[in-house]
Amino acid sequence: MIEKKGFEGAVLACIVVVERSFALLSIIAYCYNESMVFFFGLGNPGAPYQNTRHNAGQFVLRDLLRLVGDIQLSALKKAEASVAKTPTAIFAESLLFMNESGKSIRSVIEYFDKDFQAGDSLDAVYVIHDDLDLELGQYKIQFGTGPKIHNGLLSTYQYLKTMNFWHVRVGVDTRNGDRSL
Repeated sequence: MIEKKGFEGAVLACIVVVERSFALLSIIAYCYNESMVFFFGLGNPGAPYQNTRHNAGQFVLRDLLRLVGDIQLSALKKAEASVAKTPTAIFAESLLFMNESGKSIRSVIEYFDKDFQAGDSLDAVYVIHDDLDLELGQYKIQFGTGPKIHNGLLSTYQYLKTMNFWHVRVGVDTRNGDRSL
């Protein structure tokens, strides 16, 4: 049972549900595509950003790595990312700031998938990110649909030349229904 409270506790509760969905989605994606499945956790690098809402994607990604066997990320400098590889999946987080994360995502895909073409539909790519349109602890997994404004996703759309990939939207809104900022 998860006993933590506040932001960290809500994200952990969300992770438990997302993990179950990921297990099923990764199996389905792998079976249909017979290719590698990519999981990207968006966030900002560095200690000042470590426990902020913007790193919710990285929180989920790291927990997924723990779930699949306590796998560690290691630097892939060429792609400006930290990466872990299993026989059927690539897990990665950008070493760049959120608004440049698309560059890392594209580099990782190109490194592991020599047939990648920008603009293609990417049904084996899951981008995990924070979402202020969803209440804290909620999540959505949608193909080709993300929040209205998200700089990490805008960068990803720019570099991949498509929105057609899985958006794993992790709710971080703590405004209790008040949508003003």
